Amino acid sequence: MLRALFRRADPPVYALPADTRAYAIGDVHGRRDLLEMLFARIDAERAADPRPCEHLVLLGDLIDRGPDSRGVLDLVLARRAVDPSLTILGGNHEAMLVTLLEGDMWHLESWLHFGGEECAASYGLDPIALLAEPDRAADRLRAAIPPAHQALLRALPGAHRVGDVLFVHAGIRPGVPIDAQDPQDLRWIRLPFLRSTADHGVLVVHGHTVVGAPEIHANRIAIDTGASATGCLTALCLDGAERRFLATGG
Repeated sequence: MLRALFRRADPPVYALPADTRAYAIGDVHGRRDLLEMLFARIDAERAADPRPCEHLVLLGDLIDRGPDSRGVLDLVLARRAVDPSLTILGGNHEAMLVTLLEGDMWHLESWLHFGGEECAASYGLDPIALLAEPDRAADRLRAAIPPAHQALLRALPGAHRVGDVLFVHAGIRPGVPIDAQDPQDLRWIRLPFLRSTADHGVLVVHGHTVVGAPEIHANRIAIDTGASATGCLTALCLDGAERRFLATGG
């Protein structure tokens, strides 16, 4: 009897309501081709087996590293115009580009080194020229990147919650209430979140940190499978209590 009273409770299994389905897509990083493939598979599933309440969440880092950042933003803007279920979150790469567009060149070299070169090239810019004349870089970026893309980048939220599931780019700060999370942590955090085994009160679905295959933990699910390098872009489908993955070929 005493053993039963003091037995450690199993962690809660977070699920969506029975009439709700959510797809989350990991870090796209300039791979429009892969994103189009996943959109097509998701659309086919929705058409064949619809739900009353649908969510489609992009977890951020749409840009950089891959060859077609501009094409990715064109695609998601067109998708948002016809799909009210779409939520686009901001990642650390979008945050860096917004900082540059606002005239702060402190991140310019880092941004170019960690994938910004490919992004700049997709807008017809010469990365070497940007770095050679940093005082003109902000003006060149603002002139090359369409206003609709700039507006999108500036307006991206850091998180999206559906019931007891929280979608973010990088993670959350353990021990901090969900509504008090620092936007910087939502886009940048790694080890304090990844090492935590705490019950956050929600299931956190995230990208940002590359994994060889999707990881399911009691408190989080990681789905960034390094699309720009591996060719494997992963989506998580949460359908009531069901969890499954869709992915492009790796």
